[in-house]
Amino acid sequence: MTGLVIRNTGSHYTVLTSEGARVDCRVKGNFRLKGIRSTNPVAVGDRVTFTVAEGTASSEGPEGWITAIDERRNYVIRKASNLSKQSHILASNVDQCLLLVTVNYPETSTTFIDRFLATAEAYRIPVSIVINKMDRYDEAEQHIAQMLATLYEGLGYPCHLISCAAEGQRSEASPFTLLPELAGKTTLLSGNSGVGKSTLLNLLVPGIHQKTAEISDAHNTGMHTTTFSEMFPLPVGTDSWLIDTPGIKGFGTFDMEREEISHYFREIFRFSKDCRYTNCTHTHEPGCAVLRALDDHLIAASRYNSYLSMLGDEDEGKYR
Repeated sequence: MTGLVIRNTGSHYTVLTSEGARVDCRVKGNFRLKGIRSTNPVAVGDRVTFTVAEGTASSEGPEGWITAIDERRNYVIRKASNLSKQSHILASNVDQCLLLVTVNYPETSTTFIDRFLATAEAYRIPVSIVINKMDRYDEAEQHIAQMLATLYEGLGYPCHLISCAAEGQRSEASPFTLLPELAGKTTLLSGNSGVGKSTLLNLLVPGIHQKTAEISDAHNTGMHTTTFSEMFPLPVGTDSWLIDTPGIKGFGTFDMEREEISHYFREIFRFSKDCRYTNCTHTHEPGCAVLRALDDHLIAASRYNSYLSMLGDEDEGKYR
């Protein structure tokens, strides 16, 4: 039998069959993906083959064993936080990503944003940036949000400024303005803990009642409420899915060669074509067009600093 993995708790996987049945599955202890050192061999969004184990049916339905994974179109991957030489796949076979960020309560760093964007670029996955909690910001914070939107829209990343408190369909800040962009697509929703992913999901997918939590007053950081990945059907036509993932603090890049990193920063790659040396690292070389563009303020300092941070990822734990 075949189906789509719609839920991953770490040890159990819920597989949705083409007939609409849900089967609770596991994987054998020696099940590993070839060529990928991953903490989770099966990810939400995977198309899999499974067998139903005889005599294991429970009140919730049959149980099965996943025996094979179809070839993935793509996946979003990050360095595992507890095992630095392994990866963690957030989701597979996605059409786009929504990166939910906040200027405050808590603050999302531009380094985190740029690392996520670079990883998505590596796998050619479009990303839209959603700046949330606009209703909570003072004038200075709203200005920062507008500046972030201007920066990333100038690089070709669509940006939305929303407030989950603005539920009215006609409000420009309403989260429901995102729905047309999600129709007919499988979308990964990601971001730091506390930026409002569960709240947004509760609005866009009525009736699921995802748990939410307050921000830590002591550290202005988010607290984990989602503990596993799950995909939900959206009420905007067929084949519209939103994948919810646990909040993450740092985004460590995985299996990126140093000479490739500049390719995943759109503006750095564009200027790098005019560098004197083809193997330019854009850090010190004479005739570096990227450094010249940086001096001329044609490349944002925050973006360049993120690039330097990724160059130094060989130092264990640096991405935190």
